[in-house]
Amino acid sequence: MTTLVVCLDRTDDVGRKTGLRSPIVGWEAVRALVTDIGLADPEDSGVNSLLETLRVAQDLRDENEDTVVAVVSGDRESMVSADRAVARQLDELIAEHDPDSAVVVIDSAEDERLVPIVESRVQVDSVDRVVVRQARDIESTYYLLKQFLADEELRQTILVPLGLTLLVFPMLATVVGPAEGAAAITTVIGLFLLYKGFNVDEIVTGVAHQAREALYSGQVSVVTYVVAAGLTLVGLFAGALGVSSLEDPQSVLVPTMQFLFDSVPWLAMAGITASAGRLLDEVISEEPVRRSYLNLPFILLAVALVLRGFSAYFLEQQAVIGSLEVPSAAYGPLAIEGFALAVEERLVLYVATAIAVSLVGARVASSLSGTDDLELSEESGSNAEAEADVESGLTDGGPEPAGPNADGGVETVRGGSSGAGAGSGAGADTETEPEADGRPDPRPETETETEPSRSDSNADAEPDSSAQGDETDPEGERESEGDDSR
Repeated sequence: MTTLVVCLDRTDDVGRKTGLRSPIVGWEAVRALVTDIGLADPEDSGVNSLLETLRVAQDLRDENEDTVVAVVSGDRESMVSADRAVARQLDELIAEHDPDSAVVVIDSAEDERLVPIVESRVQVDSVDRVVVRQARDIESTYYLLKQFLADEELRQTILVPLGLTLLVFPMLATVVGPAEGAAAITTVIGLFLLYKGFNVDEIVTGVAHQAREALYSGQVSVVTYVVAAGLTLVGLFAGALGVSSLEDPQSVLVPTMQFLFDSVPWLAMAGITASAGRLLDEVISEEPVRRSYLNLPFILLAVALVLRGFSAYFLEQQAVIGSLEVPSAAYGPLAIEGFALAVEERLVLYVATAIAVSLVGARVASSLSGTDDLELSEESGSNAEAEADVESGLTDGGPEPAGPNADGGVETVRGGSSGAGAGSGAGADTETEPEADGRPDPRPETETETEPSRSDSNADAEPDSSAQGDETDPEGERESEGDDSR
């Protein structure tokens, strides 16, 4: 009877702290893993769960049972991928060792969620949950408090707001009353929690870094962004003026539509100005202009036309604004009489113009853009896969293993330099040893093209000596030729 004693680790603490890949099988391997994790993090409860796994396996061996000790870890990407990784490793262990039952060792409620995965593949006789006993004396409490105070980030996050609250609340309670003081303190604490929850500090730091880089690099978008900010303020001010001019609005809809009707032209100009500056930066740079930068101004203009049209529709329905009147005009013999558009015709005109603008933008972007965002993402994905393939082929720095060549021999790759010698021939870098019948080849090894490495003086002297030999002994050469023919 074979029993699988498996320690489950859903969050992959083993791989994160030791760099090893699971499953880790064997008594000695798990025993060495205890030392590695203990040296990496002595306070980790995983050390105790690994020791408990070894203890359970030892007890089963004392009862003359065959045991297989293993450690199975999940993945850090997501819970679904972690569970699938554990299931895949369990399938490998069951296929290799064919256990009759299993004993599961866990140390947390998170790891306990993996027990059904084990039960679906092999019979589980026991689930051993390791609970680490903690000291409950004053010394342990003092140690934990000291460790907490040594963490600078925790001090700034918890102690500083708590201290400010204790200082400000008595003053507010004395000046404005306890209720108002508690409300003010609660508001400030709520804003602080939102500030930390949304990582506003990191966002502000990133924006400041981008602004500094843009200023130092001399980008055109810096100026256009400032102009866009000014136009945005003008649009908000114009919208507020339009809302203030209304007389006793009956609902919230009319002031909202009035604000959009007055502010949308300015906000659209601000967006188009900012996108134009970003487009100029792309044109000036050596990289091809992406389609999204070319299409963005047209999209902003189309959205502005739609918002303007709908806001005008609601305002005209409430008799806040009048109908759109086209004045009469004369161009030589051609004369156009003035007319007024109905409320539905006005809305249709705005929507049709927005659709036409968006189509023109798509056409311009497709004809002028050098590349597309999808192509860039695919190219970056292919580069990432190539880098992953290169990294997967890395070894520990030793020589590459020998493999059979086309002739049945073993080709050994030398670890020399591959500079100029690689272009002169492969004979100087590789050696082929035939393995036809297991005996070594009695023929001596030959080196490829070693004669050209002699000095120039010897190379110059060889033609003279050969010429002299040809002149002095022509008869001996004829005799040797005759012997060869015979």
